[in-house]
Amino acid sequence: MAIDWIAEGQQLARGRRSDEFGCPPVRQVVSPPPLSETEIREAEAELRITFPDQYREYLLRRSAGGTVKCLRRSSACWGWHGDSSTNYGLLTTDFPHPDSYRAYEDELDAREPLAQAFPDHSAYRAAWQQWDAEYEVFQERKTSGAVFIQDNGCGFSTLLVVTGPYRGSLWFDGRATCDRILPLNLGGRPVLFTDWLARSSMDLVGW
Repeated sequence: MAIDWIAEGQQLARGRRSDEFGCPPVRQVVSPPPLSETEIREAEAELRITFPDQYREYLLRRSAGGTVKCLRRSSACWGWHGDSSTNYGLLTTDFPHPDSYRAYEDELDAREPLAQAFPDHSAYRAAWQQWDAEYEVFQERKTSGAVFIQDNGCGFSTLLVVTGPYRGSLWFDGRATCDRILPLNLGGRPVLFTDWLARSSMDLVGW
């Protein structure tokens, strides 16, 4: 049975937070205080994930935010303030390595509907809308199991993987220009949270 990609995209879109978490945070001169062990456990239980060890230690010992998006509890739930990009509905799904979907991406690009292949405009428009919705779902799933932990400006972001075999590592979302999500690396090894805090994401990208 054919997938209704428009409906699939609408369902996935519900995983994003467009409420107060999506609003840009007020610039803070002082970093927010650390969270308690009870608060961290509450957030983990609600989000249905376990924070990577180094990030968890940061939340517990240093700050709930600071140089990264602030993890806090709103009147309704836990989330990262100023974050309208993380799909909370996909946090429990393993983060996929880009190599795992490269062939599918090529195949999807190759079958973009062309107007001349359809008998009328309405048929072309319906086919193109389904294809476009599938493309949007595909792009959304590229960041499954990851938090948009820092906004780097110009459409770039740094991702902290929280689920799957790459859990704890940092990745750079460069899709704004190169359409790629790239692993941060330091001396040939994956960059973890503590490594990343002391450096710029751009310095750790293997372009």
